[in-house]
Amino acid sequence: MNALTSPARDDSAQRLDHLAELSERLLAMARSRGASQAEVSCSEDFGLSVNVRMGEVETVESTQDRAIGVTVYFGQRKGSASTGDLREESLAATVEQACAIARYTEDDPAAGLADPQRMAREFPDLGGWHPWQLDADAAVDLALACEAAGRDADARVRNSDGASVSSSHGLSVYANSHGFVGRERGTHHSISCALIAGTGEGMQRDGWYSTALARERLEAPEAIGRRAAQRTVARLGPRELATGQYPVLYSAEVARSLIGHLLGAVSGGALYRKASFLLDHAGRQIFPDWFSIEERPLLREGLRSGAFDAEGVATADSALVSRGVLQRYVLGSYSARKLGLSSTGNAGGIHNLEVAANAGDLTTMLKDMGTGLLVTELMGQGVNPVTGDYSRGAGGFWIENGQIAYPVDNVTVAGNLKDIFAAIEAVGSDVDRRSHIGIGSVLVGRMTVAGGQ
Repeated sequence: MNALTSPARDDSAQRLDHLAELSERLLAMARSRGASQAEVSCSEDFGLSVNVRMGEVETVESTQDRAIGVTVYFGQRKGSASTGDLREESLAATVEQACAIARYTEDDPAAGLADPQRMAREFPDLGGWHPWQLDADAAVDLALACEAAGRDADARVRNSDGASVSSSHGLSVYANSHGFVGRERGTHHSISCALIAGTGEGMQRDGWYSTALARERLEAPEAIGRRAAQRTVARLGPRELATGQYPVLYSAEVARSLIGHLLGAVSGGALYRKASFLLDHAGRQIFPDWFSIEERPLLREGLRSGAFDAEGVATADSALVSRGVLQRYVLGSYSARKLGLSSTGNAGGIHNLEVAANAGDLTTMLKDMGTGLLVTELMGQGVNPVTGDYSRGAGGFWIENGQIAYPVDNVTVAGNLKDIFAAIEAVGSDVDRRSHIGIGSVLVGRMTVAGGQ
């Protein structure tokens, strides 16, 4: 069989049946031991990854993991235990351990399964299953081709941090004592390359990668290598930048970090702990009035699509931000109860997000900005989730007259996230589809940029 073709036999449906039967057995064990409610998660994950560097194989890793988690409730007392062992005595011991923990914990008024009427009833095929019969030899060949294309693309590329190829697929079942049984299966494939250009203290590093649910959606290995080389040599000869207030344009691959900070601030855990700079901000304007974010969990072939969340709650498309106004928080059942609200179907995290664009591609946005800083890399974790204070190391390019003038590094971009959100002037159409957060480049009208001058 060609290593780039799909498996001759796909037994995922039978394996999901087995996980579902196992889940129901574990729920029966929990009920027999007096649990008033119970939930079970069973998963199997398989993967292959290879790494090469300077034309030589560094690592080949094949993984196969199984995880079984059992959570029981005795009233509002909760206990959890897990195992990877399918022997009957191990399964029984896992349930018993979860029950023993629950019997000795304190009542928690927010504990318990999600509301039964919120359970998903429909399970559409969301197109997340694209297995790739990739063997180690073929994966190595792809990685070597990727790195070689990058190293050969420009004489200034003198070294390499290597190229990687990975492919994985996973099966999971979530079941609970409401009678809910949900099955999911998904695949994930990626190719990446990181290169080093220049010599001595003038060396620069950059790279590129492609990731997709289906191997057909991956960029060609040689194209990835050449893109990595192009990005790396473009960073050679960086200059210092004078400290000041400038427009800052976040390229699409780093712009999604801004949305990540938003999600952290509107997540239930941060809110009920009062550790968020957006506490009590639902219904308030935090972005410009043209800005919107839609959650689309049922998007076909979305990187985080799902008909139900980690508690079995049915998902549905909904606005997170509309006309600049925060419409809701991101809640599972536990955090919702702590806040006196209802689950938003986000137990386990957010699904696919689409940030609406109001501008053209990156080239157009550079021309519209005229002069300022294009950020293509962010370093460090300098964000205070309680106050919203933001200060991160950055690298990128200084823009003059709408064109790249020269590369810059070792600068810091700073502000407060509330001010940054309000100062967003444009979102580009150049969406980076390598993430579940679909967003183009983002122009912030003015930020503090600390340079070396």
